[in-house]
Amino acid sequence: MSTAARTEPARRAEPSLTLVTDRAREAGDGREPAQRHTDESYAGVLGFVRKLADRALEDLDSAIARDPAASSRVEVLLTSPGLHAIWAHRGTHALWSLPGGRLPARVLAQVSRFATGVEIHPGAQLGRRFFIDHGMGVVIGETAEVGDDVMLYHGVTLGGRSLAKVKRHPTVGNRVTIGAGARVLGPVLIGDDVQVGANSVVVKDVPAGAVATGIPAMIRFPKRDAANQWVDPAIYI
Repeated sequence: MSTAARTEPARRAEPSLTLVTDRAREAGDGREPAQRHTDESYAGVLGFVRKLADRALEDLDSAIARDPAASSRVEVLLTSPGLHAIWAHRGTHALWSLPGGRLPARVLAQVSRFATGVEIHPGAQLGRRFFIDHGMGVVIGETAEVGDDVMLYHGVTLGGRSLAKVKRHPTVGNRVTIGAGARVLGPVLIGDDVQVGANSVVVKDVPAGAVATGIPAMIRFPKRDAANQWVDPAIYI
């Protein structure tokens, strides 16, 4: 078997939208979260408010899809510190890009950290339907970039290994799951559909579809099915 054949993972199904939609129908209005309104309906001030509401519902439904302990949108709205931290970050990130907004953004980020136990630098870029389960102890650095449909467990660090003012934090692809206590350090690239095992330490790029476990993390391509999309990757250790 060639090297390419060993390292090229088979492209698996993408169950995330299906899972989110099914759970959203149980908890809410039955429409797909990403399709409640067209882009044209977001024009103007009222459109902006509608967009914020749709994004909030999308986040709530995404959390319900990934957390079997969650029973309703109201419960998640009131009790999910990870979601609260993400919403706070969206405000501080918008403030971060404004002239004179960086100091207020950092201060508000510290308030959010105190309230939720999650530290997200205002400069970090987070995708849609991002979910932090439990929340406590998560740290996301300034130059980190996180894709869509990503899930982090508690104690995860997306940290840096350089003191230079450069891109020094990870870039995380879409549909990635990072287990409790894992450390992903430096400007590494975590490909789409990757799972990182609990307490693993990742310091090198991880190709799409792989499972990374251990200290330092070793890369494998085990067989998985769609039902394991949200399972803690600690099962692969």
